[in-house]
Amino acid sequence: MCGATAGGLSLDGVDVKKEAVVQGQVLKDGEPVSNAYVRLLDRTGEFTAEVPTSATGHFRFFAADGEWTLRTLAPRSETVDQSVRAAVGSVAEVTITL
Repeated sequence: MCGATAGGLSLDGVDVKKEAVVQGQVLKDGEPVSNAYVRLLDRTGEFTAEVPTSATGHFRFFAADGEWTLRTLAPRSETVDQSVRAAVGSVAEVTITL
C-alpha cells in the first residue's frame, strides 16, 4: 500500500487505488516554505492547476496519468521546475528545494 512519508500529508480518505496523487513539500535551507505556490503544468507546458503550500510547506495535486512539471514560485527565490510522473494507484512524493 502506498503511503505518505513520515511527517508528510495524510492520505486518510483518499482512495489511492483510484487516484494519481502528486504531493510533497517545498523546502529552503532545510526549512518548510509556507508562502510558495506550486503549479502543475502538462507535458506541453500548459498551466493546469496551482496550489499554495501549507504552513508546513506541503502541497497535493490529483492528476491524470502521465508526465507533469511542477513549477514552484516563492518570494526571494528562483523559480524551480521539477518533472514528476503521475500514475493511478500510486503516490508520487516530491521534495522541492529552493
